[in-house]
Order: sequence, then structure tokens, then C-alpha cells
Amino acid sequence: MSSPEEQAFRLLTEYANGFMVSQVLFAACELGVFDLLAEAPEPLGAVAVAARLGTSSHGTELLLDTCVSLKLLQAETRRGKALYQNTELSSTYLVRASPKYQGNMLQYLAKTTYLCWGHLAQAVRDGKNRYPEAFGVPSDELFTAIYRSEGERLQFMRALEDVWSISGRHVLAAFDLSLFPLICDVGGDFFKDPLPEADLYILARVLHDWTDTRCSQLLARVHRACKPGGGVLVIESLLDADGRGPRTTQLFSLNMLVQTEGRERTPAQYLALLAPAGFQDVQCRRTGGIYDAILARR
Repeated sequence: MSSPEEQAFRLLTEYANGFMVSQVLFAACELGVFDLLAEAPEPLGAVAVAARLGTSSHGTELLLDTCVSLKLLQAETRRGKALYQNTELSSTYLVRASPKYQGNMLQYLAKTTYLCWGHLAQAVRDGKNRYPEAFGVPSDELFTAIYRSEGERLQFMRALEDVWSISGRHVLAAFDLSLFPLICDVGGDFFKDPLPEADLYILARVLHDWTDTRCSQLLARVHRACKPGGGVLVIESLLDADGRGPRTTQLFSLNMLVQTEGRERTPAQYLALLAPAGFQDVQCRRTGGIYDAILARR
């Protein structure tokens, strides 16, 4: 049995090597490992996988075996040769043909988010996102967007749709929305464009991008446009009351720091934004998934 000191060092090592795990996942998706194995009529050996992907046999074998240890692939040995196939996890979320495919988000994380996180320490120092250092964006355009091109924007939109296909039903079941016959899902340039009249406005993963000041401006605009008796449904990942959990939400909040000008918030912090904008009867519901729901009435 290991000592407390050894357990602590093991945990430290796990944290330090965490980026390697994500890179294995990103690389396997980029190379098309999971799609290839899904399309193959039977499990494939590393040499066959390498030949079809155009990759080195040595590197491919190392990647495949690591994917096995991460439960992304499974392997069986026949006549001394390892044969690989997808696990249920990868078949469900990492194969393009799957209705629950999440590869668009993984590609975005690999090509954009990961690079920003390399500048986390500086973001903590000055409180600004790191687009200039990561992508050569002019310093006067610190918050241009969370994508650098039209292609990346479309990929990010597809990624959000993919995530919503998994998480959306939990969020929409948090409250009875039948009271709101006309619903507006707010998007576009919502700080300038007029908002259409509606009974309920949905702000899905919007407020976490912005400072409190900008959030207050947007919520005030929504309140003015909202029909009497209507409301706003805020969809975000809620922090615990003390801000020290859940871990995934804390990581999301740091991600807002390095990529945008916003943050994730506690229920009390959302109440502090909604009440001054004129909204009442604020209710927060945790869904047990990635995203939670806040309903407030006009």
C-alpha cells in the first residue's frame, strides 16, 4: 500500500500529464482513427491502420495502445497480433456517422482553445484574454471573437449544436416552458440589433462570455423587449456558492479568461445581474449535466 506522500506525488503526476491525455484524443480524432475502425468490417492491426491512414507503423501502434489504456479503443490478441476496435464511448461520440458525434468541439479545443491555454499564467497576471499571443491578433482587438475565420466560426457553431444534442434535453426539462408560447433564442449582434418581441428569451452560453457590465446592458435590453409576464432563460454552467466547484465549471471559467472577457458565475452572481435589470422570481436549477438553467420573470 502506497504512503500518503506517494499518493500525493501520483496525483501531481496525473495533473502534470493531463495535457498529454487530451492530445492523444485530439490526434486520434484528427487522424481519423475512430472513423476508420468504425468502417472496417473487422478489428484491424496497427500495420493495417497505419497503411490506411498514411501514418508510421511505430507511431500508430503507440497511439493505438495509449487509446486502449484510455478506454477509447479495445484490443484483442490473435496469433500474437493486437487487433483494435472502437469502444462504446468512441463509437457513440467520436465517429462522424454517430448522431451524438462530438468531434467538432474536440477539433475546436485542439486548434484554438489549447493554444490560448498556453498563456494562462499571463491571462491571470493581467486579466485579459490571450488572443494576441496565441494567434497574432492586434492588441487593440483583444476580444474579437472566439474564432478566427468564417470556417472556424461555422465549426464552433456545429460544435455547440453537437454538445446541445446531448445536454439540451436536461436543460429544457428543468422548467415548464409551456407558459411561453413565443420564444426567442438570442444570438447575433444582440448589443445593437433590435430584439424581436417574445414571451421568453433564451440566453444560451452567452452571458459567460462577457463582463458584468456588458451582461447588465444585455439583460436590460432583453427586459425592455420582453412581454409583460414573460421571462428569460439563462443557460450556463453554474459554480457552487463558494466558487470552488464543480471542477469542470471552474475550468470553463478559466477558459473564459483566456478566450473571452467573461467568467462562469454562481447563482447569487446571476441574481445580482438579473434583479437590477428588472427581472424577478429568479429560480436556479442544476440539471446534473454540463449546463444548468436559470429562469427569471419580467
